[in-house]
Amino acid sequence: MEPSVADFSTILDRILNTAADNLRIAKILVQMGLDPNNITSDALFNRLVEIVLANITLANMFALVGAIFFVATLLMQTMVPLRVANMVGCTFLATFGALSGNVGTFLLYLLMLPINAVRLRQMLKLVKKARNATQSDMSIEWLKPFMTERRYRRGDRLFRKGDAAAEMFLTVTGRFLVKEIGVELPPGRLMGELGFLTPNNQRTGTVECIEDGQVLTITYERLLEIYFQDPQFGYYFLVLTSQRLLENISRLEAIIAQQMAGPPTAPRDIA
Repeated sequence: MEPSVADFSTILDRILNTAADNLRIAKILVQMGLDPNNITSDALFNRLVEIVLANITLANMFALVGAIFFVATLLMQTMVPLRVANMVGCTFLATFGALSGNVGTFLLYLLMLPINAVRLRQMLKLVKKARNATQSDMSIEWLKPFMTERRYRRGDRLFRKGDAAAEMFLTVTGRFLVKEIGVELPPGRLMGELGFLTPNNQRTGTVECIEDGQVLTITYERLLEIYFQDPQFGYYFLVLTSQRLLENISRLEAIIAQQMAGPPTAPRDIA
């Protein structure tokens, strides 16, 4: 056991000594064709220029451009330009591999091209879906198969402000009233969606049934699954909640303007 340890230590020492010898500045200068005892900045610069000029070939130019595009991908913050730059870099480096006869380099970057193309196509489709979700009224009909029917009678309270929220509602028939702001919700309106986004999942208002009706409900757990499975619905949901918040802000501004114009009244909560 001891001789093996000694042999390994000896081999390691030889490797380190050889590496140190090869990395000496004097030896590197000799390999570059320079005299270590008579080195000047002009001589070093001229030698570097000679090396660069000697290696200017069509294959190396393709490699240089490809490397520039790959470095550019490290500076990009969005995925679509990154994928495009990566594909351009792969094209130039694959060409470099073909011109230089390096089969490994050629196959590596050639295989990376379709992978980046597929990812870019997926990203563009996702962007298109998100744009469509903001520019058109997305129907909520497709969500109904995931929802459960529930009926309420006049006077029933669906939920109270501050209660723990665990589900979202879609009104189908009847009328429902948000008590804090006195707003009626007709059929086809979502309610309880803000509780899905609050930190503690708490209700932001109290809703009562003022006319017998039917609603569809979906739990936040199921809604979260759909949110991540369908990016278009996820983006639409964010737009929907943002619109609801803007409506609340407008309503609050109107209340403040009314209070400033007339006698002071008690402020009302915003759902």
